[in-house]
Amino acid sequence: MLPAYASLPEKAWFWLFRTFNVLVLLFLVSPLFAIVPLSFSADSFLVYPIREFSLRWYEAFLTDGEWTRALMNSFIVAPAATLIATVLGTLASVGLASREFPAKSLLMGILVSPMVVPVVIVGVGAYLFFAPLGLTGSYLGLVLVHAALGVPFVVITVSATLAGFNTNLIRASASMGAGPLTTFVKVVMPLVAPGIISGALFAFATSFDEVVVTLFLAAPEQMTLPRQMFGGIKENISPAIAAAATILILFSIALLLTLEWLRGRAERMRTRKA
Repeated sequence: MLPAYASLPEKAWFWLFRTFNVLVLLFLVSPLFAIVPLSFSADSFLVYPIREFSLRWYEAFLTDGEWTRALMNSFIVAPAATLIATVLGTLASVGLASREFPAKSLLMGILVSPMVVPVVIVGVGAYLFFAPLGLTGSYLGLVLVHAALGVPFVVITVSATLAGFNTNLIRASASMGAGPLTTFVKVVMPLVAPGIISGALFAFATSFDEVVVTLFLAAPEQMTLPRQMFGGIKENISPAIAAAATILILFSIALLLTLEWLRGRAERMRTRKA
C-alpha cells in the first residue's frame, strides 16, 4: 500500500508501475479472450465473427472416442506422476533440511535440474534411456518421466516450508520416545502439509500440461490431452480444440485458486503461532 505521506513522484511511480503490470497481464491473457468464444461457435472452422453459438464442440469433446481416451490417459498419467513426485520430493526435502553435508548444494542442483533443462533434451534422453528397457510406448515410462519433471516443484515448495521449521520439535518428539516415522507423520507432516500440497499441485499441472516428452515416449494408446490437441492443431484444426483449451483454462484457474487458498491458510497459521 502507498503511504499517505508519499511524495508526488512516489505516487506517480506507484500508479505507473501498477498500470504497467495490468497492461502486461492483459497482454498475456488476451489470447484467452479469442479462444474461449470460439469454443461456443456453431461453425466447423475457427472463424470470426461468430455467426451462431452452440455447445456442439463441448459435446464432441465429451463424446468423441479420441478426445475421451486422451482425457482419460491424462487423468491416469498425471495423478500417478504426482504421487511419485510428491513422495520422492518430500523425502528429499526433509533429508536435505535435516543436516548439513559437503555436497548438499550439488545434490539440490541435481534435484531441480529438470526444471531448467530444456524439455526436448529431457525427452531425447528419456527415450534413449528407456528404449533398451522396453519402457517406450508404456504408461510406466511416461509416468516416470512426468514424475521426474514434477519433483523439482515439490522439492522447492517443501524446502521453503521447512526453512522456517523448528527442529526442536523433532528433538522433543524423540525425547518422548517417538520413532522417526512417528515423528515425521505426527509432527513434521502437519506443519509442512501446505508446502507438500502446493508442490503436488504444481507437479500435477506440469504433468497434465506436458506435451514434448509425450511426443517422444507415448504410443497412440497413451496419447494425452495436450498431445491430442497438438496433433489436432497440426492435422485438422477443429473448434473442439478450443473447447478442450477452455476446459483446461478453467482447470488451471481452479488449481491457482487452490494454491492461493493454501498460501493464505499457511500465512494465517504462521500469524497465529507468532
